[in-house]
Amino acid sequence: MKFISYVFLFTTLYLHSQPSIQASLKKSEQLKVSSFIDADALETTYYINRNEFSKQTTEQTLHYTNLQLGTIHTVNTFNPLRLNLFYQNFNTIIILDNRLAEIFKIDFNTIAPYRNPSHISTGYDTTLWLFNDNTQQLELFDYKTNTLRASTTPINSEVLDITSNYNWCWLLTKAYIYQFNYVGSLIQKIKNEGFTKLDESNENLVLQKKDELFYLKKGTTHFVKIELPDLLIKQFLLTNETLYIYDLKTLNQFHLKTL
Repeated sequence: MKFISYVFLFTTLYLHSQPSIQASLKKSEQLKVSSFIDADALETTYYINRNEFSKQTTEQTLHYTNLQLGTIHTVNTFNPLRLNLFYQNFNTIIILDNRLAEIFKIDFNTIAPYRNPSHISTGYDTTLWLFNDNTQQLELFDYKTNTLRASTTPINSEVLDITSNYNWCWLLTKAYIYQFNYVGSLIQKIKNEGFTKLDESNENLVLQKKDELFYLKKGTTHFVKIELPDLLIKQFLLTNETLYIYDLKTLNQFHLKTL
């Protein structure tokens, strides 16, 4: 009995001593939009409101709408000079410059072979990462030449989210979190422990599980809980050590004291 008691005690102490990341609130501001997309250190904010994409700076607010393509499914702002808007219902991606002027239109209905992407993210140069539902493969697609630069082996698990930078792409599926390099080679594969969304900054990840956020440091496989006040997490964004959380009414900005 004493042995069992000691095991229970040590297990309890171990679980309660697991490291966490403290998040200190830096700023809160009112924001009532349909979807918060991004923000940066220069106080530029990107958002969607009533299917209109907007870029708001300290000097002005720019808008972009395309009623012919219906609902904006996702927006990626990793490259502020080549913003991409994904209109999934029309199988089309629009590329905008930093003034929200249209510079490319990729209509996959007119490009052979036919692709049916469910998730997209920015790649290097003139490329996009696409998860092609037809082949169940992650592809690196050059939208200027309409050619394929890289592709992965088929992924047999439902895709939940995607994020990327110029060198890497992370694919969140129900079964695993995959990391690929820019030639489509698998670098890391981690079991998904119930996460449904993710975001990346400097190759570090933040992942959402229900109403909690966890931090995955570059090169590790250990998820660390981020200690946050009780709030609704509608959307979140990681930029360096700054975590943005949007709750449909307020945009909260936290500083992360990372490990």
